[in-house]
Amino acid sequence: MLEKTTRINYLFDFYQKLLTPKQKNYMEMYYLEDYSLGEIAEEFDVSRQAVYDNIRRTESMLEEYEEKLDLYRKFKQRNELIHELKERVNREETIDKSELLTFIQRFENLD
Repeated sequence: MLEKTTRINYLFDFYQKLLTPKQKNYMEMYYLEDYSLGEIAEEFDVSRQAVYDNIRRTESMLEEYEEKLDLYRKFKQRNELIHELKERVNREETIDKSELLTFIQRFENLD
């Protein structure tokens, strides 16, 4: 569950500008502010089921955006490359020019 929540939070960060104000409000309240479905329903004077349906539809939309645009996947890959490079530097290993060029090429290939 935590893994799904983390993923949805990242997808929301990347794609929230593509959502309607109502979708943004529900997602922020549910995922970022930890409101329950009932609390959101009360706030907007709608049924709990309406909130649930809206959140599930919005999650599906975020996943579709990710399938098409790949922003989260590329973000994760960049972070992995940065982490790998930092580890190499912190181990105080020498990194020759060809290895650095390989890292640069891997970054370039993400786009």
